Amino acid sequence: MTTTPSRPALEVTPFDPRSAPVEQRVAVGRLLRASALYATPDDPPPVPEKEALYLAQQEPDTRSDHVVVWADAKALAWGRLGYDLKQNMHVAHARIVVYPQARRQGLGRRVWAALQEVAAREHRRVIIGGTSSRSPAGEAFARALGAEAALPNRQSQLDLGALDVGLLARWQTRPEGDPYRLHVWQTIPDEYLARMADLMMVMNTAPRGELEMDDWTVTPEMIRAWDAMMDESGEVRWLMATEDTRSGQLDAYTEMFWQPERAVLLHQGATGVRPMARGLGLGKWVKAAMLEHVQAACPQARFVRTNNASVNEAMLGINVALGFSEWATFVEWQLRLP
Repeated sequence: MTTTPSRPALEVTPFDPRSAPVEQRVAVGRLLRASALYATPDDPPPVPEKEALYLAQQEPDTRSDHVVVWADAKALAWGRLGYDLKQNMHVAHARIVVYPQARRQGLGRRVWAALQEVAAREHRRVIIGGTSSRSPAGEAFARALGAEAALPNRQSQLDLGALDVGLLARWQTRPEGDPYRLHVWQTIPDEYLARMADLMMVMNTAPRGELEMDDWTVTPEMIRAWDAMMDESGEVRWLMATEDTRSGQLDAYTEMFWQPERAVLLHQGATGVRPMARGLGLGKWVKAAMLEHVQAACPQARFVRTNNASVNEAMLGINVALGFSEWATFVEWQLRLP
């Protein structure tokens, strides 16, 4: 009688992308690519080498702990727990990815157990993560862990070829004597940097649902660090902001992100207007101007994707008027630890 030798148990091991060999970073990049292709097969796939670069990037005053399940040189599962060292000291953000053909083997649970140990070590009692309806297994996993759906979002997509150019023109028409002027930047000039950091904190007024998070402070140093990371990766960020020429204050902004290797897709980032400047058409102005701008700057782009909290009726109304339609749902989950 012959017996088949048992396969050794797969271990969850710590992984430091800043010091790991490039081959291991790219292996995790291949895992992320496989997961993206499984969820969105019609999208241009991520580039493993670029994903490897993102793994090693770190914002100021933040830390990320990573773990990987290896099968020889192949990454079957990966997890990251990221947390700030100065703000929202009770919160951490988790992401777990399992190779599509290796799912339903308990790897996600084991990765989560390792991340939970990190959270306990760092005294983080609220863990936040996100799932997309394009990958239903993520939602089932979050529910199985006991997480609550704290902030549902609508993921919307705009076909740039179907834009209403008349609407864009109307939204960019300003009243006579308008005190506002529009800036377009890839890199924010030094003289506007502190004002832009102050404006970005208007996103603290965006809906948070049931997420137990405090307001965030944005600093000029953070913005410059983000700029450096985008320069390193080759990602392009366009930013538009309106300045009140009477005071020099920036009152509204929007941003768009583009990766040359995934040229057909643009990603709409934050759009914010100071509460005291709402009702003046500034949000519509910057959104319309940005769409016109990226069409000229990025002629290969065909679609724009964005996320909006489902309860953010004002911004959803603007996006629907522009032609955005629902593409998926994205839920931010919250798990409270003992």
